[in-house]
Amino acid sequence: MQQTPLPESGLTDEEVINSRKLHGTNKAEHKESSGLLMALKEAVLEPMFLILAVATLLYFLMNEPREGFFLLAAIAMVAAISIWQDYKSRTALNELKKLTSNKASVIRNGERVSIDIEEIVIGDLLVSEEGDLVAADAMIIQSNDFSINESILTGEAFAIQKNSDDGNSQLFQGTTVISGLAIARVNAIGSNTQLGKIGKSLTTIKTDYSPLQKQIQNFVKKMAIAGVIVFVLICLVNYVRGNSIAESLLKGLTLAMSILPEEIPVAFTTFMAIGAWRLINMGIVVKQTQTVETLGSATVICTDKTGTITENRMELARVYAFNSKKVFLENEFNQADAITVITYAMWASEPIPFDPMEKSLHTVYQKLSSTDVRPQYSMYHEYPLSGKPPMMTHIFEDGSKNRIIATKGAVEAVLACSILSEKEANEVNRITRGLSAQGYRVLAVATTDFSPDTFPETQQAFKFNFIGLVAFFDPPKENIKQTFESFYKAGINVKIITGDNAETTGAIARLTGFKGVENALTGNELMLLNDAEVRDRVKTTNLFTRMFPDAKLRIIKALKENNEIVAMTGDGVNDGPALKAAHIGIAMGKRGTEIAKKASSLILVDDDLNKMIDAVAMGRKIYNNLKKAIQYIISIHIPIILTVSIPLFLGWKFPAIFSPVHVIFMELIMGPTCSIIYENEPIEKNLMVQKPRKMTDTFLSIKELSISIFQGLMITAGSLYIYQFGVHHQFNENLTRTLVFTTLIIANVFLTLSNRSFYYSFIYTLRYKNKLMPIVIGVTLALLFFLLNIQYLIDLFHFEKPDNQLLIKSFLIGMLTVIPFELYKLAKRLKISAPTN
Repeated sequence: MQQTPLPESGLTDEEVINSRKLHGTNKAEHKESSGLLMALKEAVLEPMFLILAVATLLYFLMNEPREGFFLLAAIAMVAAISIWQDYKSRTALNELKKLTSNKASVIRNGERVSIDIEEIVIGDLLVSEEGDLVAADAMIIQSNDFSINESILTGEAFAIQKNSDDGNSQLFQGTTVISGLAIARVNAIGSNTQLGKIGKSLTTIKTDYSPLQKQIQNFVKKMAIAGVIVFVLICLVNYVRGNSIAESLLKGLTLAMSILPEEIPVAFTTFMAIGAWRLINMGIVVKQTQTVETLGSATVICTDKTGTITENRMELARVYAFNSKKVFLENEFNQADAITVITYAMWASEPIPFDPMEKSLHTVYQKLSSTDVRPQYSMYHEYPLSGKPPMMTHIFEDGSKNRIIATKGAVEAVLACSILSEKEANEVNRITRGLSAQGYRVLAVATTDFSPDTFPETQQAFKFNFIGLVAFFDPPKENIKQTFESFYKAGINVKIITGDNAETTGAIARLTGFKGVENALTGNELMLLNDAEVRDRVKTTNLFTRMFPDAKLRIIKALKENNEIVAMTGDGVNDGPALKAAHIGIAMGKRGTEIAKKASSLILVDDDLNKMIDAVAMGRKIYNNLKKAIQYIISIHIPIILTVSIPLFLGWKFPAIFSPVHVIFMELIMGPTCSIIYENEPIEKNLMVQKPRKMTDTFLSIKELSISIFQGLMITAGSLYIYQFGVHHQFNENLTRTLVFTTLIIANVFLTLSNRSFYYSFIYTLRYKNKLMPIVIGVTLALLFFLLNIQYLIDLFHFEKPDNQLLIKSFLIGMLTVIPFELYKLAKRLKISAPTN
């Protein structure tokens, strides 16, 4: 498609290479700590690491080097696991950072191309238009009604007009384009830009902790406080009973280790980071990992029409010429009256179009015109898209001072300032309704004559001669009907919020299976309602038309006040406030402006709304699996705590049944179980046909916490039974310890399997595809085998090899500890499947 010629051809590939060698890249230099060193520092400061270090020192002081060296090895393993978890998280976050980096448009080799902002070099011709963030400092050489917001540098948020005149042509990196288009030559990049010099970074986003993070941190904090109290209490009790200070400290540390649930925050970080990484591979960029937890709870999704529900092709399909009162089909566009309408519509478009409708107008004009006069004219004055509903006006002039003034926009807006009788206006509206009812996007076209150089302040002040209508068809996407059905099945309500009129939007919506076409509300009608009325209307209205930024924002706020979890799609600069206000702002990767992408929390790379089904499913799966992991952690910590403390507090025969060596071994097993196995669990059957969870719900309800405590108490009962079994049969301490430890390890294995589902039996869940499950369980059982058969390990853990009959008994007791919970799940299944009268 031929367009208005570019002012210059820009740099060649060779010139780009030379400029980069001479001036470097467009990347600010910041000193960052090594990822490995940061991870190591964080690992060393972990409470579990510090407890292990103290316990190790005590073993050496008590002249027990084997235990001391074992704990040194455990310290190395804890540090390695922490660093590995950190590496996985950092890798995922670095991928996020790469994919959320801004793009820039430049002219190179005579063509306009899109590149990463880091690839910009000195001398590049930078193209900045409405909705962009300026990617480097540059000097304007050509502009059309260009204005910019420099609040990031000045703190004053208002539009500043810029052009190629001396003293008003400098653009600064990080500023926001409010309107128009400018082509500017880059004169500073990276740390040498104005923004780089003052040390600000646009990529640094300060975020608060999410509700889930706060709940988890609060739980861990309470457990840590309990651990400190119990530690002090155990130390005092043992010291009073005549033990040395070192032995008392060691016993206190043993219990403190069993209480501290350090796996929980690690599991949260791992689940969110890896979840974000999985979404990236699905074409969904999550800018902040906290968004992952919110996805599964979305109750409403607000979507625009063009490009989200439809293909965003916007091909010119019909033309209505006011002069001949005729609607022309595509094969009739070559008739004179149709050409006139198309020509004025083209002049009312941007000279270098980026909007699909304007691209279509330029293409059709190019095909129909015998003589292309566009190169002879240049933009003289421009009124950008504005008004409610919006319109835009362009004034072109050639070398002989001949002017072309053309406007296009919403039919209501253009008719309001056109010279038409009431009858003529009614006829135009009738044609518009007819076209809109067929799903066409209809724009009005008009022109006027104006000789003075002093133009009216607003375009609405002109008296236009009405030319006709141009109608574009943008067909629904093939998968949109299935997408809507999936949202409805998942309990998510869909609302369409669009700038288009009700007739056009309704016609498209009917083709997609959208629910609520019959009840529409316009932006102006919405703004007349008070806050209470808006909150009430958004409950029952799903189709919002002729929307503008303030109206969109009001809808989002009203939905949030109704305790809905709101996801919203958007692509334009005017969508920014609403995207920012939504719980989940969704920008389009291909057609979205940089402003929309910056305001959003999630980007659909391929502009495919169907990917949001995958995102919601991933969010629900992650939340569900994280819940399983944390319930598992709580359940397995209870028997460890009670098995360590009850014999000690009650003065049983073997009060020190476990030492730090035993506890840390179980901790090393539990960590991978909750962070690796459960993170890799597939989505549970029927999860996407359940209603979204409420964000106001606590992470673990009283019922769920009770189930975990119940599971833990069952395992405790099993381990203490085998303890008393050993005492009753006068086994020595080492053999009793071996049986109790073996019972706990086996119970842990079956708990892992049982907690894969809180509805289906663990036998049913064996069919779930999770390749890590058999590996981790296999390694656990192999380690147990080594502990019971290698003499060095037997001595280290103060075990005694039991006979097969005792091993089978420990195995059966460990397995039986999950049977009560399996019976509970069976009762739940029978209750749900039972027929109702």
